[in-house]
Amino acid sequence: MIESITISSVATYATAPELLDGLSQFNFLFGSNGTGKTTVSRVIADESQFPTCIVTWKAGTKLQPLVYNHDFVERNFNQSSELKGVFTLGEKQVDTLTKIATAKGELDALTTRIETLTQGLQGADGNGGKKGELATLEAGLKDKCWAQKQKHDAKLQGGFEGFRNSSERFKSKVLQEEASNSATLLTLAELEKKAENVYGPTPTTEALIPVVETAKLLAHETNPILKKRVIGKEDVDIAAMIKKLGNSDWVREGRGFYDVNDGVCPFCQQETTDAFARSLNEYFDETFVTDSKAIDDLATNYAPKRRGFSNKSPELSRHRPGFSMSRS
Repeated sequence: MIESITISSVATYATAPELLDGLSQFNFLFGSNGTGKTTVSRVIADESQFPTCIVTWKAGTKLQPLVYNHDFVERNFNQSSELKGVFTLGEKQVDTLTKIATAKGELDALTTRIETLTQGLQGADGNGGKKGELATLEAGLKDKCWAQKQKHDAKLQGGFEGFRNSSERFKSKVLQEEASNSATLLTLAELEKKAENVYGPTPTTEALIPVVETAKLLAHETNPILKKRVIGKEDVDIAAMIKKLGNSDWVREGRGFYDVNDGVCPFCQQETTDAFARSLNEYFDETFVTDSKAIDDLATNYAPKRRGFSNKSPELSRHRPGFSMSRS
């Protein structure tokens, strides 16, 4: 129990200590308002808050003080501002309600700030504010991108393929390329030149030039028949006429018709003598026939290989310059 209380320099008490002693197990203090009753209870409740006051406990054994005064009521009884007529009891509950009230105040402040920011973002009608400004800027950018597309579409349309029919898609593609394309920037003239090469008319594919077998080709051109003058026998009676007319090939071709026409000339339709038939056979003797065939075979074999060198007709003339063969 408390044996005595010394109080000084606090509330209405003067600097000179006031001693309250001779206390019993039960004590009753009374007086007018402002005479210091509550101060005594506060010193008992928490002596450490009053360094100029002393509470003396019996045998020096301090007990846990329990003080019911105005301070206790403030700490433990609280009326909810939201629920009128409802009270809470206990310091923890009061502290909880205080935290709730503080949090609600913070929430209200945040709500107000959100409303302010939302209105700044989208305006009072939901279509203005920063969103409205952004929409205006994007529309302006889309128009500028589309104007550039139309300006250069004639020469660069190949590079715009897939985005030429939508201004929105074209704008999105421009923004995408601006963000991710790391290629070296080129001048407009360079871009137009590249576009002409890449998107111009499709080049035609040319066939590979065949490999020329030069050894075989040269072998044909050194054939001995090319150095030989192939003519009919000159000692027969019709040789002079054929030589004069220079129609050896013409007469030679006509022999085939003569042989199947029973000795009648295929040109004048006149009957001929046996002597004329013998003269034809003697003029175009076996040597002439053999050499002529050699020339024909050479021309046939030479023509395919000659195509590798020239696009001209592959026909090999018997009187072609550079060849010594003839059948006059």
